[in-house]
Amino acid sequence: MPPPHQDPETSSTFKEDSDLSLASEPLRAIQDQGTQKQSWLGYLWDTADLGPQERRLLFKVDTSLLIFASVWVTSVKNLDQTNIQSAFFAGMKEDLNMYGNELVHATSFWTAGYVIGQVPTNILLTRVPPQYVIPTLELLWGVMTLATYSVKSVKSLYALRFLVGLFESGFYPGMHYILASWYTPRELGKRTTLFWASGSLGGMFSGFLQTAAYKNLNGVHGLAGWRWLMIIDAIVTLPIALFGYVFLPNLPWSSKPSLLLDDREVELARARMRAIGRTERAPWTRAKFRRIFTGWKIYILPMLFTIGYNAGAQSPLQYWMKSFNIKPYPVPGRHWTVEQIQLYPLPTTAVFVVTALVFAWLSDGPLKGARWPFVLFGGVYGLIMDIVWLKMPLYTNINGHFAYFWLIMLGSGAGALSLNWVSEICGEDNELRAIAVALGNDLAYVVAAIAPNFIWKTVDFPRALRGYHWAIGMHSLSLCWVCLIIFLVRRERLQKERRIREAEKGTVEERVLE
Repeated sequence: MPPPHQDPETSSTFKEDSDLSLASEPLRAIQDQGTQKQSWLGYLWDTADLGPQERRLLFKVDTSLLIFASVWVTSVKNLDQTNIQSAFFAGMKEDLNMYGNELVHATSFWTAGYVIGQVPTNILLTRVPPQYVIPTLELLWGVMTLATYSVKSVKSLYALRFLVGLFESGFYPGMHYILASWYTPRELGKRTTLFWASGSLGGMFSGFLQTAAYKNLNGVHGLAGWRWLMIIDAIVTLPIALFGYVFLPNLPWSSKPSLLLDDREVELARARMRAIGRTERAPWTRAKFRRIFTGWKIYILPMLFTIGYNAGAQSPLQYWMKSFNIKPYPVPGRHWTVEQIQLYPLPTTAVFVVTALVFAWLSDGPLKGARWPFVLFGGVYGLIMDIVWLKMPLYTNINGHFAYFWLIMLGSGAGALSLNWVSEICGEDNELRAIAVALGNDLAYVVAAIAPNFIWKTVDFPRALRGYHWAIGMHSLSLCWVCLIIFLVRRERLQKERRIREAEKGTVEERVLE
């Protein structure tokens, strides 16, 4: 009998019997967690409702995979990724004569490198142990970050940003693929959001670090504060990669998934994935290739994250604050220091992180793994905020502007859940799952590499009329796309149920004839 099938729309998941003992008996019946009564403690953390063996397994996986991804590497990765923005507002602009759209171009070069490497790296992860791939990429991007401290021209900056993007490219989609290979839908949302949100904490860390470097290291040994930031980033990054070679687990169906797991725990991890219909790697055949590229999932699902990612408005907060310092002063007597421009955006990130975590806990818990309601909410909220900005006067009610800026990303908290939804819908084909997740992130950055040069021009801020009209259109499209996916998933489910009924009917008729 095949393993129970998971409905990708509702994302219901399953669990092993809490008394499972792999050492002494075969696997028992799988319980549908969609109908399981959860305890209040289970809503807080899902392992409370699992048996002792699964709790032990998930504790080991959490302490290796989740901590490595979230607390260490993601914060460091996003620190390396976002430091260019902090450096621009703290001296790089003047040192490298970046008075036009050079910052946008530097970001586009990083994005170009990021785009090139994502899908190939995720395909590589289906064949080569992540324990070797991810830390090697981290070592290389750390070296490129260190080299950035010495740039003397914008062209050198462009080249290094391209290489940093190329070596960072495999990490985010790769970790999403790895996480979905270990966790069921009732567990996945919380963990991917912790992983995702920690990247935003890296951005907050970058703001504090840049401020400290500017105040305490600016001019030390003849180096500007922003150059010291690049050195510090590299010093933090490089040792972390070495830990990855030891602690980052591979996939459950690898020959040696993790140094921390014994044989029984490895078999339990594999059984958990089989129970929700998540398959291990399979050879590339002509039939498999045809099935992937003639189906709707490879074309429709990646666009969900692509549209949602590019629907978000680029916050004008720092540009708006800096405009108070440009003559003729829009509000005489009101000015902002470099430290204030660096630190005032941080509450936006804090609100975003808290909201993302609340979404994840609600999705995994009371909603039993449903992702689409939060993706839909994000589109509606973003659309409202875009319209509000276009109606707000630019330099009146300053406190109201700060409230708006700090709440602007509240609707973006479902980003990780949208990738979870894609991964869960593709759970029955390992290679399709890897490609769809990477392609969604990849296409998002393709658009992000092109659109800012035409839509989010530096010279258009702080009002950014073209950018906000673009955001309104993208949020509207995202709402339509969610509805399209819901329709296609339901249609596929109904077609599958009809085929099963017809097969059962045919079997009964054959027995009657016999």
